[in-house]
Amino acid sequence: MRVIVTGSAGRLGRSVATGLAASGHDVIGVDRTTAGLAGVDERRTDLIDALATRTLFDEMRPDAVVHLAGIAVPFSAPERRILMTNTALVHTVLAAAVDAGATRVLAASSPTVLGYSSPAWRADRLPLDEATAPEPANAYALSKLVIEETVRMFARTSPGAFGSFRPCYVVSPEEWAGAPTQQGHTIEQRLLDPALAAVSLFNYLDARDAAAFVDAWLAAPAEVVDGEGFFVGAADALAVHEVADLWREFAPALGDGADALGHGRPVFAVDKAERLLGWRPERTWRTELDAATLERVLAATDATGSDRAGSDRGHSDHAHSDRLETRAR
Repeated sequence: MRVIVTGSAGRLGRSVATGLAASGHDVIGVDRTTAGLAGVDERRTDLIDALATRTLFDEMRPDAVVHLAGIAVPFSAPERRILMTNTALVHTVLAAAVDAGATRVLAASSPTVLGYSSPAWRADRLPLDEATAPEPANAYALSKLVIEETVRMFARTSPGAFGSFRPCYVVSPEEWAGAPTQQGHTIEQRLLDPALAAVSLFNYLDARDAAAFVDAWLAAPAEVVDGEGFFVGAADALAVHEVADLWREFAPALGDGADALGHGRPVFAVDKAERLLGWRPERTWRTELDAATLERVLAATDATGSDRAGSDRGHSDHAHSDRLETRAR
């Protein structure tokens, strides 16, 4: 399949573009800069320019478009700029895709549409999933909700299949190796200090697993994916201890329902992607951190967090066995 990936120079875009190319797709990466991606035909284009975007898409004649371009971090620019940029981009790209004859279009949203950054937000049930009501609390989250609604509009009015996905906190291969993440912390720091990961409710996603999801979405029957949205995340939480042992101190908005999130279970469910697409994430922080970093994290949390694990709820035996299992791998 001939696929345009917008935002191909970004942390998610690099892995998605190269992953699709490795799977046999003919991939054109479109961004304002190039990243030297193996097997990817990279084109420099400012997608805010509707004419330039339409001209490029008409030239490339893609079968599918995966739209990842946009301002990717909340509060990294003025609120109005984030809202206007992300919402203008999605309409420009989707309209150009339709005009160029693409029959598959997938756009990236974000879990932040749920609004958990707001002090007033409370989880109504857990785990969070696609049926959880959106309550965006900043311009970034609002822009992502508009992206989802734009996708649904095109699904209603245009031929082909249009969908969206909410990738959790994306971790690229270089970030597993110690490079700073979006917020400037390393993965090791986020694991050592639960407060850093609690901001995103301990969610995360290996960028290569995101590429595998996109590949599965492209291969699925159109009637299965058209107009649908998916959560896409790792199968566990970005935390050494269970969320059940952490939420009272670090994420009280989750409420008592988080007590059921034991044995590494994530706050965000990805069951829909497995049910409809057959996709499951393959990578976790336990499999991707190098041995020395993993041992430092486990040793430090054993030394400082043993009282927290299972406090008042009898989970300490589970936490201890999880750490022993990790070391045994």
